[in-house]
Amino acid sequence: MPLTDLMMPLIRLVDPEQAHRLAIQMLKLGLVPRGPLPGSDPALRTETFGLEFPNPVGLAAGFDKSAEAWRPLLDLGCGFVEIGTLTPRPQAGNPKPRVFRLSEDQAAINRYGFNNDGLDIGLSRLVGRDRSAGILGVNVGINKDSDDQAGDFAVAVARAAPLADYLTVNVSSPNTPGLRDLQAADQLDKLLGAVIQARDEGAGVERHVPLLLKIAPDISRDLVREIVEISVANGVSGIIVANTTLGRPDSLASPNKAEAGGLSGAPLFNLSTKVLAWTYLAAEGRLPVIGAGGVDGPDSAYAKLRAGASLVQLYTALIYKGPGLFRAITEGLGTRLRTDGHETVRQIVGVDAERWAESTVD
Repeated sequence: MPLTDLMMPLIRLVDPEQAHRLAIQMLKLGLVPRGPLPGSDPALRTETFGLEFPNPVGLAAGFDKSAEAWRPLLDLGCGFVEIGTLTPRPQAGNPKPRVFRLSEDQAAINRYGFNNDGLDIGLSRLVGRDRSAGILGVNVGINKDSDDQAGDFAVAVARAAPLADYLTVNVSSPNTPGLRDLQAADQLDKLLGAVIQARDEGAGVERHVPLLLKIAPDISRDLVREIVEISVANGVSGIIVANTTLGRPDSLASPNKAEAGGLSGAPLFNLSTKVLAWTYLAAEGRLPVIGAGGVDGPDSAYAKLRAGASLVQLYTALIYKGPGLFRAITEGLGTRLRTDGHETVRQIVGVDAERWAESTVD
């Protein structure tokens, strides 16, 4: 039995933020076993926004906040890793405690507040990286005290573009005051115009770096349509759906359910998948959608793909299921595809979107 499997029950007894730091250190020290080669199943290979992904299952931003462990994370068998959120200046984040397990619900609540080492340090860890090791996304945000949000995003995008395989503009965290207001049509249009220009200037004309937008699940279908149209008009390459929710489903059983912050994990699955389907249908094939929120195994990943995701991301489920989760999901996806008579993962994208778009969320 791998050391990590033996240690997982013990890690979950530790304060969740300390456990997170312990996991990062174990990865850096090589104490986490490698997963399967991420391109070992040809049915799972997929091209999305111009990049060739060995499989569609990635690690979401928030785990490797400051690009400390991206290389060993790619060795877990995932198809891609997204680091960050990186802000222009280092940021301590909100007061502790600021992350809480909801074990009874296979969920978590966090109010971290973009704690990270800042762009200078974070990006220095990516200089000279071997791009053949795997696809790496860089998620950028703004400092809490920013007085020029569009300008700060532009600076972050320009500086990260030369080092990233793709970029993500995060306007969806609930833990930075005013950030989600940038999803409003007038503000979003201005913001995207600035960051696309900054991306192009940072990357140079010889290299196109896909730029994604990450949105919240707590939005209306009308706003989703507006976001999609503004994204298409500005040349955004894809949309990630979704970040954590401020909602609290009635089904939550954990005593920590009343903590302030964003809820992630299994209880977010239905809401985030419904908004994912709205986004996929609104996009009408003009840009891909990445599904995040509640992915915890082959079945939930398969459902996200069928709801309209070209790729999926996870994070919270690692708290409960450990680093072997990527292997379990990719193996399970391959089995499901073949059982259902499909040769590639692309064949199932969006087949259930209409049903999910009309689904009822508790």
